[in-house]
Amino acid sequence: MSPDRPKGLTVILQQIDELETLKKQTLQDLNTVAGTERIAKWKVCTVSLITDAVGPLEGQAVARIQPGPSFTNDLVEEFIDLVECYRSPLIILAKRLSLAPPTES
Repeated sequence: MSPDRPKGLTVILQQIDELETLKKQTLQDLNTVAGTERIAKWKVCTVSLITDAVGPLEGQAVARIQPGPSFTNDLVEEFIDLVECYRSPLIILAKRLSLAPPTES
């Protein structure tokens, strides 16, 4: 971890990277069922990490994220939408944390 980067921001960026890795792996394997299961496990871990590193409110916000209905009948597109429904809020949170003034220890 970089000494000038807050722990919470580092955790968020790592989770975004993990999510991207899961997406790439799933699209390479073309197994969206397994990918969806991996995302569910990732979400549980991510909620815990964010709760510890950033705070309970942010952890609860991630826990409450629910993918919307999909009507495409394209499993790959639906999986990409699933990834995006988690990725977008994490990017917004990372931007918010990066703009926050540093706290005094």
